[in-house]
Amino acid sequence: MANKPPTDKAPQATLQRGKACLRCRKRKMKCDGVKPACQQCTRAKKPDACEYDDGKGKTRTQIMRETISRLERRVRELEDPEYVSPAVTLYDPHGHSRSGSSASSIGSPDSSFLSVSHSPFPSGSPTSPAAAWIQNVPSPSPSPFLSETVYYEEPQPSSHLPISVEFSTLLLDIFAPHQQQCGLGINVQRLRECLHRPPSEQPHPVLMNAIYLWACFVSRPEPLCQQEDLYLRHALDALPDALKSTDRLVDVIQASCLLSMYYLANGRMCEGGYHASAAAALAVQAGLSRDVYQHDLWLPFEDFDLKPLKSQNQDGSRILAFWQAFVFDRCWSVFLQKPSLISDGPDARNIISCPWPQGVNDYETGLVGRCTSVPTIRAFLTGDVSSGGFSAMALRAKASALLSQADIVINHTGLKQNGRFSDEMAKLDQTAGLFLSMLVPINQLNQVIPEERQSLIMAYTLANCALIHLHRASAHDNSVSFEKCSRAARACVNVMKQINDQDYPFLDPVLAPCWSNVTDHLVMELDTLESAWPTMSTSEVREELNIILHTMTVFSTRYPVITPALNKLQKRLMS
Repeated sequence: MANKPPTDKAPQATLQRGKACLRCRKRKMKCDGVKPACQQCTRAKKPDACEYDDGKGKTRTQIMRETISRLERRVRELEDPEYVSPAVTLYDPHGHSRSGSSASSIGSPDSSFLSVSHSPFPSGSPTSPAAAWIQNVPSPSPSPFLSETVYYEEPQPSSHLPISVEFSTLLLDIFAPHQQQCGLGINVQRLRECLHRPPSEQPHPVLMNAIYLWACFVSRPEPLCQQEDLYLRHALDALPDALKSTDRLVDVIQASCLLSMYYLANGRMCEGGYHASAAAALAVQAGLSRDVYQHDLWLPFEDFDLKPLKSQNQDGSRILAFWQAFVFDRCWSVFLQKPSLISDGPDARNIISCPWPQGVNDYETGLVGRCTSVPTIRAFLTGDVSSGGFSAMALRAKASALLSQADIVINHTGLKQNGRFSDEMAKLDQTAGLFLSMLVPINQLNQVIPEERQSLIMAYTLANCALIHLHRASAHDNSVSFEKCSRAARACVNVMKQINDQDYPFLDPVLAPCWSNVTDHLVMELDTLESAWPTMSTSEVREELNIILHTMTVFSTRYPVITPALNKLQKRLMS
């Protein structure tokens, strides 16, 4: 029998439940309970990772915080050679050099959202009443992690410096509940499993780093948010390499959407708009706007085509990636006053025939939607509001289509010249009304599960914002349009009443410009009442504005993009 290494005390034949070290328990390995390091950890050359909780039953939160603290301590060791850590310093046997250089925060010029033309708020632009929005909020940028790194023989891009599987899993666990918020259609459990494979079998580093970036962002104000600049830099550095491989384009599209949302949430509108446009352009160039089964369609270059589909999951990934890019492109092109890149005809190659998105789990079971001969968006805008189901992404995509179409109608000079403007307004009015009637009633939103409530909040707000956008130009001198704007604005306020504290971390930042437009209309009402009928009570409108003020205040603690609109509303209510 092989000799065992000397230990402080002999191991028990059978350990009591809960006496194994944390590493063995996590990996479901047999532990001998030897201290300071069991044989399993010693053989794996991880003696410093051998820890015991002595039966105190640490919670998952405690373990996660300890992991973060340990990693932060190692970061300080790397940044400051004179720093002496109380913990044992690990030696990296592979001797890989790493750069701890810090990236400077990226500034962007002031940008503005489209707002009601009669807004009482002062504007910095002589030609537009749009509100100015906050710029970048810089944060410190530390060095990469080196803890318990898993190495493979294959070379890795410099933008994907290896981090531990444990820390990657921690970041994915943080990100998972926010998947719907980002519109990212991906199986997080499969993503966790990929962490144990070589890099060539994992999603591209550009997507992984974008996910890690969002995980750090939603961790604010916890210390983990200090790593935002690190993962932002890694994601941006990985983009050129990802674009070299056509089979990685779905990863690039998804990552670009995440980067766009990060910038936009922080009020960095120029950079956010850039990445939203990049995602949209790639989705169109890759042919994702067409049905995934239309294999007879010709693409510009033979070597640009994506790899053949291997599974229903890949079908689903492409469909979900397209609609993610579609939502970003259609919503933010309206609020940033820029052209949408995902068009819907009249060229046959540009007609959107991609099936409406389903839930990620639906694609796991093979429920991939098939398109009909009628183009997807066009059918919806002509009244077919129920096709494609009511998944979170489908609701988001349909509401985004309404908002975008409202912008197209009011800016299409040809419609006004040939007398079709009123007809198109009436048609879109009817479609929006049908869509809203299919949703769970607003007063019942607090009775549905959080994930559904959050998607309904988004759908209700975007659809009603589309109606405000459609009628606001004529609201000043047309009582019917004014009433429709008021009804839509109050519907949004009623939706805000249903938002609870647990919802805010999972809401989409695009709600910020939506709420700004709602505010502008109600402030216009308040101004009209105070100037035309001084004796009339304004308590109802002020109460509604105070509800918006409260909602914006809570929202601003997570998303700086809302801060300028919040400040202006505060000043107006104090006047």
